[in-house]
Amino acid sequence: MSYLGLDLGTSGLRALLVTEDGAPIGATERHYEVAHPHTGWSEQNPADWIVALEGVIDELRQRYPEFAQVKGIGVAGHMHGATLLDREGTVLRPCILWNDTRAHEEAAALDATNDVQALSGNIVFPGFTAPKLLWVQKNEPEIFAKVAKVLLPAAYLNFYLSGRYVADMSDSAGTSWLDTGARDWSARLLEAGQMRRDQMPDLVEGSAPAGTLRGDLASRWGLSEAVTVAGGAGDNAAAACGIGAMVEGQGFVSLGTSGVLLAARDGYHPDSASVVHTFCHAVPERWYQMGVMLSATDSLNWLARITGQSPAALTASLGDELRPPSAVKFLPYLSGERTPHNDAGARGSFTGLSAGTTQADMTQAVIEGVSFGLRDNLEALRGTGARLDALTAIGGGTASDYWLKLLATVLGVPLHLPKGGEFGAALGAARLALVADSGAAVNAVMTPPEIGSVIMPEEALRPAFEDAYAEFRAAFPVIRSIS
Repeated sequence: MSYLGLDLGTSGLRALLVTEDGAPIGATERHYEVAHPHTGWSEQNPADWIVALEGVIDELRQRYPEFAQVKGIGVAGHMHGATLLDREGTVLRPCILWNDTRAHEEAAALDATNDVQALSGNIVFPGFTAPKLLWVQKNEPEIFAKVAKVLLPAAYLNFYLSGRYVADMSDSAGTSWLDTGARDWSARLLEAGQMRRDQMPDLVEGSAPAGTLRGDLASRWGLSEAVTVAGGAGDNAAAACGIGAMVEGQGFVSLGTSGVLLAARDGYHPDSASVVHTFCHAVPERWYQMGVMLSATDSLNWLARITGQSPAALTASLGDELRPPSAVKFLPYLSGERTPHNDAGARGSFTGLSAGTTQADMTQAVIEGVSFGLRDNLEALRGTGARLDALTAIGGGTASDYWLKLLATVLGVPLHLPKGGEFGAALGAARLALVADSGAAVNAVMTPPEIGSVIMPEEALRPAFEDAYAEFRAAFPVIRSIS
């Protein structure tokens, strides 16, 4: 038997085939575009997801005989996207993505509505799904009138695979329509968002069956037996399943385009004032919390573009030995910020520049600024009672040993680096498919990867970085007031 995990990302779809023991067999991916028809808009054509899906399936079929034994499929997807369908299941308009900010006025109004934060467990961000529908109601009323179902991106793939309107709890918690503590659609939240329960998909846990693969797909893909389609997960919940962050004390830091610091929770501990996201986990009776910064490696990518260097070349110029904090300071708010500021208008800055400032000084300042932003996220999570004694480090930024040493020192916790192989959202989705099909125990399947190395904080430099972090915190109100 084998299992298929699909990670529907913003820029592409990754497919991972694993054995019944969870060992990777093979993987492939396809890419697609994001449209930005107006400033602040970010949209995608769901038909492109289907083309990508069919492409990865064709390749896996040709390359791996084990594909013919697929027994379950799990889908992870980028959260918050609004895919609008009519009564025939036809897509009405391009999907409005998580990083679309057009609904900022609707989000602010919804956030100020009685009971919304209390029931959803979160601030209503412009990128969440509910304010997007209020924007559509106001600006595209003819489309709003035809909306029969609203599906998140992962739920849309589930619909294509199974023919059923089904979504999991972890993804649905990012809509502002879900009672996150009760793990069910909230009549009050739907009313506040001008929506009806019949417009919502059915809810299942991510590790539970959501349906079976459509017969025509099974026949075309050469699958002879009934294939279970799992509930799936939002991308970060799936990544937590992939690295085994399932219980209190477990979590990860992701140095990707955006930065994520996630903590698994044994119970429901919302604190919307902290700007920490509190969502259902992909498995029953568990939740997770995460802080999000919007420009992590994207800050380094920005510096690389304007200097004509690669990100790897920039970080390599710093050498191997961790330096004391830079005299040059950088605020990493190139696209605004979520945790802990919730400020789309925040902007970045360099300070402390002199005639002697070098490219290496600026690189050091950039990755220090990002690391301090992630420290903000850690402090916000700790404020909710989350315990994080160590973190698994993932994402493209972990290719820099210098950045890892810096981040461990700034956060004050050891960073565990997986030995290699697959451990992200695609693996988490495949693990959810395995549990949904076989009924295996979650704890037996969602295990941490083998750790290749541990990066410890450099204690001699911690006091200096504590002082530098305090300066970073003090700088935010200043830069906000002049941006």
